[in-house]
Amino acid sequence: MRTIEKNTTLVGVSELRTNFDKILEKAKETRVIIEKRKKFMAVLMDMEKYEKMEKMLDAVEDIMLGYLAREREKDSDLSDYIDIEEL
Repeated sequence: MRTIEKNTTLVGVSELRTNFDKILEKAKETRVIIEKRKKFMAVLMDMEKYEKMEKMLDAVEDIMLGYLAREREKDSDLSDYIDIEEL
């Protein structure tokens, strides 16, 4: 296990197998990147941080979809729409 940035720790798969509990504790403090044969394979992180990140990504996605909808609305007119009663 070695620190590659201030908040990132790098762990090999074999070390993960032998020191799982220790690495799990480390994941509460920093992001843990799991590598296999010098290739990054996965990220292990604190569940609260993950949930916060998911909420933030959902909010960004909602904002972007709203922006796209407004842009499309600007470039369209009523003839582009179908009345729901006509379906």
